[in-house]
Amino acid sequence: MTGTGDGFLAVDSGGSGLRVVVGAPGRGPLPRRESREPVRTGDRGIDPGHFMEQLVPMVRALTAETGLDGLGTAVVGAAGLATLGDALRAELPDALAREFGVRRVALVADAVTGYTGALGSHAGAVVAAGTGLIAIGTDLARWRRADGWGHLLGDCGGGAWIGRAGLEAALRAHDGRDGGSPRLLGCAERLFGPMAELPGKVYPRPDRPAVLASFAPQVSLCAVDDPVAAGILRAAARHMADSAAAVCPAVGEPRVALTGGLFRMGDPLVVPLEEELARRLPHARRVAAEGDPLHGSVRIATELAADSLTLPGDEKMLYVVTAKGG
Repeated sequence: MTGTGDGFLAVDSGGSGLRVVVGAPGRGPLPRRESREPVRTGDRGIDPGHFMEQLVPMVRALTAETGLDGLGTAVVGAAGLATLGDALRAELPDALAREFGVRRVALVADAVTGYTGALGSHAGAVVAAGTGLIAIGTDLARWRRADGWGHLLGDCGGGAWIGRAGLEAALRAHDGRDGGSPRLLGCAERLFGPMAELPGKVYPRPDRPAVLASFAPQVSLCAVDDPVAAGILRAAARHMADSAAAVCPAVGEPRVALTGGLFRMGDPLVVPLEEELARRLPHARRVAAEGDPLHGSVRIATELAADSLTLPGDEKMLYVVTAKGG
């Protein structure tokens, strides 16, 4: 066992739950635990009490498994940190100090852990696309973000945006309006039933973005031989490239990577996106994402523990604090 406090804790908290790793520099492989229950949000934003309720038993199990009894550093990557993270920032560092002896905590937006997992500590831009869409970039002096404003106000080019555009084209065909797609109409009727009933099946749903995004794969399948569907994906690619261009450093040879489940749709989306990125960012180098947001949390934790972190700090994006009880 180690009692020197050189161990680290890395967390990825998002809409699908918590993923947790403990380790120490130079030790591996890193075991992990996972909870499928997302951390609750309420009037105070992300609930630090519920976060700790889930985290403590997983960390106890992991430290017993690895023989680590000293966790000097913790990195918590959390979805919604920028807008819903005030309670976490106020309470989590001291809670981690009391439970595990953590001396230094980094509270990190999930966009930043996604960036770091994909590109490490290199200047560049990452487009993260799933149900929603956000782009984040850095020149290693400051962070820049574009979009990520949710399905009503933005997330342009993301899964919900593509699905909504596909359903609009289906409804146009149903009405006999220009710009409709009979192919998409047929897909929508198979998936959702009669089109006249579609608003009642979408509008009241609390998971409306996910419902819209569920139609995005049908748009991709139809895009092979349906010009309306193909046009939707080309428009999505333009939106993504717009966001990438807004955050990508303008000088040097920045790296650009794509992350997120939306890109599993493959060539119908990725090919036009690559064309748009080459046109908008000719000075940037396209690279494959190296890892996921949990990998990003581990990278930040390892560098923070070694006092070698070069990513820029930001109160809303990457906030490092020394716990009072640490």
